[in-house]
Amino acid sequence: MKRPLGDFFGLRNFGVNLTTLRPGAATALHHRHLKQDEFVYVLEGEPTLITDAWETCLSPGMAAGFPAGGTAHHLENRTRRDCLILEIGDRTPGDSATYPDDDIAAVLGPNGGWLYTRKDGTPW
Repeated sequence: MKRPLGDFFGLRNFGVNLTTLRPGAATALHHRHLKQDEFVYVLEGEPTLITDAWETCLSPGMAAGFPAGGTAHHLENRTRRDCLILEIGDRTPGDSATYPDDDIAAVLGPNGGWLYTRKDGTPW
C-alpha cells in the first residue's frame, strides 16, 4: 500500500511514497530505472532487499540507494509483520524501466504516468 506523499504536496521534481509492505508482499517487480535514482529508508519491520547480485535483510534505520542504470532491485516482506518504508525517487522526464525477470517494459509518458508494454513493444 503506497501513500504518495509527494503528490499530496504538489512536488514535481521528485516523488515520496510512504509504503506499507504487508507480509508476503513486494514493493515492485524486480526492475531498474534508466534515468531515475531511487532511495529507500526503513522505518519499521525487516524487509529483504533483493538485487541482481545478492539479498540482505534490512532493519529500521537502514537505507539503500539505486543510481539510474544500476542494479535491478526490489524489496520483499518475508516476515509476519508489516514493514513501513519511505521511498524517494526523482521524476526525470523520459525515464524508462527494465524488468530482467519479466516480459514487461515501462516508459514514463509525457503526462507523468507509466506506459507498459511487453519487451517486444506489443501491448501488455
